[in-house]
Amino acid sequence: MAARSVQLYSVRDAVAEDLDAAVARLAAIGFSAVEPYGFHERTEDYARAFAATGVTAPSGHAAVIDSDSPEQIFQAARTLGIQTVIDPFIPAERWQTADDVEALADRVNTLREQAATYGLEFGYHNHNWELSTRIDGRHALEVFVDHLAPEVVLELDTFWSTVGGADTPALLASLGDRVRFIHVKDGAISDDTSLQQPAGSGDIGVGAILAAAPNAVRVVEFDAYAGDVFEGIAQSFAWLDANDAQGTE
Repeated sequence: MAARSVQLYSVRDAVAEDLDAAVARLAAIGFSAVEPYGFHERTEDYARAFAATGVTAPSGHAAVIDSDSPEQIFQAARTLGIQTVIDPFIPAERWQTADDVEALADRVNTLREQAATYGLEFGYHNHNWELSTRIDGRHALEVFVDHLAPEVVLELDTFWSTVGGADTPALLASLGDRVRFIHVKDGAISDDTSLQQPAGSGDIGVGAILAAAPNAVRVVEFDAYAGDVFEGIAQSFAWLDANDAQGTE
């Protein structure tokens, strides 16, 4: 069974209300790993919640690319035992030309080198526009990857890549093992996130996606959910237990 995590942004309201209780509920579902966001802003709180539940954070999200002090983020990651720091968002207007994409890749490569001095890996997480934007007939994300150092980690959000028009299993096959993490979510193929559903319940084709990335860490996520999000996460966890036979721990 492939390694499994959950993005804490899914339960952001619960995190804002009581981070410790939110992490404890996810641990009770069965998660031994979580993916925090903005962890440098609440490092002590995250450390306390992780220690209390025994969960780890192999990866974490933070806005590093535009940060004036990435070293503070990298130090917070070290404190929390995070091994891979991932920037989750660069807006669509900065993915429109080959020069835009090359400039982003140069910045990411520099940050990858800086992260390495802290014993960390660095990577990027997509939304839909990195796929829907085409440069010379290719997804902007593919052009971006062309300019990345091979050590840069990719976390493919498989929901957003599909909404962006990619054949996500084919994209995963082409990117290979540099995709170390995938966001697993389901629902309608729509940018209306309120239509998201537990894994296996929608139109994204999660089974084929998992088969195309057997070694990637599965990170369950909801951008939004019409029901109780903890119940939706639990349903995704159970579906992965029953249907995700590939991969390695």
